[in-house]
This record gives sequence, structure tokens and C-alpha cells, in this order.
Amino acid sequence: MSVLLETSLGDITIDLLVDDAPKCCENFLKLCKIKYYNFSPVHSVQPNFSFQTGDPIGPGSPDSDGGRSIWGVLDPAQTSKKTFKPEFAPKLKHAETGTVSLATAPSPDDPDERFAGSQFIITLGQNVDYLNGKAAIFGEVVEGFDVLEKINAAFIDDAGRPLKDVRVLHTVVLDDPYDDPQGLVAPPQSPLPSKAQLATVRIGHDETLAEETDPEALERVRREREARAQALTLEMVGDLPFAEVAPPENVLFVCKLNPVTQDEDLELIFSRFGKILSCEVIRDKRTGDSLQYAFIEYQNQKDCEQAYFKMDGVLIDDHRVHVDFSQSVSKVADVWRDATNTKRKRGAGGFGGVDNLERKKRYRDDAATGSGRDIDADRLIIDREPAARGNGTSSSRPVPRRDDNPRDDGRRRERRDAYHDDRWKRDRSRSPRRDRRDRNSDGRYEDRRRERSRSKDRQRGYRDDRSRRDRSRDRYKRDDREPDQRRRD
Repeated sequence: MSVLLETSLGDITIDLLVDDAPKCCENFLKLCKIKYYNFSPVHSVQPNFSFQTGDPIGPGSPDSDGGRSIWGVLDPAQTSKKTFKPEFAPKLKHAETGTVSLATAPSPDDPDERFAGSQFIITLGQNVDYLNGKAAIFGEVVEGFDVLEKINAAFIDDAGRPLKDVRVLHTVVLDDPYDDPQGLVAPPQSPLPSKAQLATVRIGHDETLAEETDPEALERVRREREARAQALTLEMVGDLPFAEVAPPENVLFVCKLNPVTQDEDLELIFSRFGKILSCEVIRDKRTGDSLQYAFIEYQNQKDCEQAYFKMDGVLIDDHRVHVDFSQSVSKVADVWRDATNTKRKRGAGGFGGVDNLERKKRYRDDAATGSGRDIDADRLIIDREPAARGNGTSSSRPVPRRDDNPRDDGRRRERRDAYHDDRWKRDRSRSPRRDRRDRNSDGRYEDRRRERSRSKDRQRGYRDDRSRRDRSRDRYKRDDREPDQRRRD
């Protein structure tokens, strides 16, 4: 059992799974038989996912009721027959492209129970698992996959509707195993579209869009596209705040100036048209020479327009200048007119128009100047001077924290400005208690090393090793003395 759908993009042949979904197949076959789907728009196109159709008028029209089942069409007075409960076969999945299923909606009384009408879905991709359990599968596309690719590549709006209409023009039932319900009458020919259906047409499926052939119009379109692309590029590199930025309308661009023309002279000439906020001749930053063009900013746009009409082509310092409205938006980014920008910022109140900025402070400078800022002394790196010799007094600088590494507290932080005669050895201070302990009665230092406590076994082993070493030394000494003794003899 199969049905042929003639669409505006081509024909689609659908085989029906009457054994797995008999009621869904009967509903679809009988709707196709009475030409219910004729001129139905394809809507809700989701590329590589699916598209939906089956509403004769379309979901965007106020005259649409969303579509009815065949039993609701034959008996419109019974609202309960508008939808029916479809079959969901567990083994049927939306795994292949071209899977056909009825669109369903959950029941308001029981969310687990779903109902279907006339709208159906055809998948445009594989493994569309999201539709499993939500759309009731009843068929599959066997011919017309090129039409599915065309629908998948159609230009659509934000709602997923194709900009150029894609519609089901005719439906042909190739094989029907079901008996007709009571009251079903097949029309002898396809009916014409209704007024409600024609009202939903945007761009007709049979309408050919006339291409623009005027060379001037094509050149204008090309320039607009090129300018838009360049603006996006400048926005990406950071030269423009946004691509749609427009130049100011109260700024004039004056070029072809004499190199000797000064800012004051130019401002005096153009000031007769109105109040000027700024006038600056752009100069080379390295040499200071004039680049022979300037920007003049007026307070009012009308004064700027009057100056544009009056001053274009006027002689200034034996040079005929050209005046035009500024096409640059660098004023927005404050890149040019450095001196003028500084004056305007000061006049606006402080730096950049803000007069309540605070200077950024550094804790080392504040500590040195005694600004009174609270600083955690434990976090600072403090150099420690060596203690004074002889009297055993320590420096007045702070002592590093005790939890620091003991190998670093005395070596990395003390200044190496006191040395022994050997310049590579530092003179470390000795505590007074240690001085008194290590001095003998003659006032000289003697080496008093504490003997570490050892166990009896270790002491015994230590003495045995020492005696063994001593005996070996004596033997070597004795062997060395024997040749000398022989020589004497």
C-alpha cells in the first residue's frame, strides 16, 4: 500500500506500514483520497532533522484549525472525532531519512496519552531519536529523496517556513486495502485552492523572481555588499566599535591645504558660518609637517552644511581647497586630534569627562612616603642588615617570620657588606652566650663539639671501626718508616 505526493519540488512515494499502524495508515489514506492535503504548505522545516505538513491552510493563518482526522472531516459536529489515538509500535524508530509519522500532541488530562490529526512529519536526517515516542510512525519514503534534499536546502525564516512556498499539489492513492467510511465521497478531480489558502501565499511556488539586470543597480548592490564586508572586517580587528557606525554629521573634512596654513587661520576663516568646537590641521607625528588636510567640528549641523556649500573650491593661501563631510569615524574612537581632544576633555570635566577619578597607588611608594596606608608587614620582603660585631647587638630592622625556611632566613636576606680577609666567606655574628661558653681561661676560642649520644652497640661498632682505622694508619706509617731506617743503616 502506497501513496504518491506531488509537491511543487517533485514527487514523493510513501509506502505504508499497515501491519504496524493500521489506524494511522487508514487515516492517511482516506485523507489523501478526498484530496484533503491538496495545496497544503510545507512548514516547520528544520534542516537535517525533519519537516512538517498536513494542515490544509497552514498554522500561521487565523482560519486554520490545525487539521482534522478523516473521522472529524466526515462528522465535523463531533469535536471528539477531530483527533484519534494513534498506534506507537516499539520496534519502529526514526532511524532513517524519509521516515513518515503522524504529529501528535499530549492529552490535557493525561500527558502520557497522545492524539493525532492530519499533520504528518518526514525526517530529513538519520537517527532522529527525539521524535521517538512523540510522533507515530506509519510509513517510509521509497522514492523522491532528491525532493527531500531540495526541501532540506530551502531558504527558511525564523519560524522554519520556506520563503518560497513548498506545497503539496496533489495526492494519488496507489493501493487502498481499507473500506471507505460511511459518508466518504472521493472528488472526481482535485479542487482549486480556497481563499484562505491563497491568503497564506508569500512567494508562489510557480512564481519566477526576475533578476536585476540594470548594470547601475548591480554595481550599487556590489558596492553595498563590499562596504558591508569591509565594515565587518574593521569591526573584527577593532578599528570600528560596530559595523553600522556612521560618521558624525557636524564635522567637515578639508583637504588640499597649503602646508603653511595654520589651525588658527583655518578656524578664523570657517568661523563665520557658526561656532566651531575644534579645528585641527593633521600633522606628521615625527616631523610636525602638515599633511594638508584638516577636520573642523561645528556645534550645529546646519552651520556645518552651510560651510560645506560655501567653502568648497575656495582659495586659501593660494590653494583651492576641497570641502566635504567627514567620512571618518575616528573621532568616535578619539584617535586623531590629540591636542583638541585634550582640551575638550578638560572642558568636559577632568580626564575623559570624569572629574572624580583617583590616582592608582602603589604600596611601596605609599610606605616610603608615609601616606598612612595599612600594609601587612609579613607580606613584604625586608632586607636584614648583619648585627654589629663585638657587642652582640642586632639590627633595628624587622626579623623575618619564624615559619619561613630556616635555610633562607640567614643567607638570602642579610646584606653581604661585612667580610673576613677571605672575601668569599661571610662574617656571621656570634651570640654573647656562645662567646662566653667557647672561650677558655686565656681568652681564646676552643672547639667544643658535643658528642652525640649513641647506643652501646653503635659506640662499640664505632670504636672498633676507629681502632681498625688507627691500626691501618700505623701499619702504613710503619711501612713508610722502614725504607728510611734502612737508608740510615
